[in-house]
Amino acid sequence: MNLLICARCDAYTDTPVVEADPPVLHCVECGHRRPFRRLPLFAVTGPSGTGKSTVGRLLTERLSDRYVVVEQDVLWVDGLRDPSHHHRLFRSTWLRMAAMIHQNGRPVVLCGTVVPPEFEPLPERALFSEIHYLSLMCDPEVLAARLRARPAWREWDEPRIAEMLEYAAWIRENAATMTPPMTLLDTTDASVEETAHAVQEWITSHTATP
Repeated sequence: MNLLICARCDAYTDTPVVEADPPVLHCVECGHRRPFRRLPLFAVTGPSGTGKSTVGRLLTERLSDRYVVVEQDVLWVDGLRDPSHHHRLFRSTWLRMAAMIHQNGRPVVLCGTVVPPEFEPLPERALFSEIHYLSLMCDPEVLAARLRARPAWREWDEPRIAEMLEYAAWIRENAATMTPPMTLLDTTDASVEETAHAVQEWITSHTATP
């Protein structure tokens, strides 16, 4: 199921070659062409504290018959915390994992902080028909209060909170001009259930029948 290994000659590549319509993986070593499922990926993203993980739990209950909902931070381990190139190793690992899950016929909903410039340039991007980005947002005062209320083990001190507020402002300013654009969803006054419903509607509105 590893799409980076040729099913015929066992050659490995970090840069998959994809021929579309219908989607086929082309091995440059032996010429083998292997059909695969090239599905859309749904990135439910946003600054820390906007509700991604909480909403993800509800999405798992509501979408489990059609999608696979996963939490990005589960792979945030020492071996993947490479600070260079927008954490490329971490991002590439997630795209490879999602593409492998897609071979079971269900699109992945990935809950975690990411923006298009961190996914779109990667070689693994070719394994997906599209990546849709929905960023949860909230007012700065509410976001700061949520982060301060987190348990001590999360280590949200004031400098780190200030950095996250700057990141949130950057997303709000640039979301519409990214490639592809990011959709913003304000969670300031919404309940968790209302936010989960809105995210569910966004996902299904971008999905053809699997």
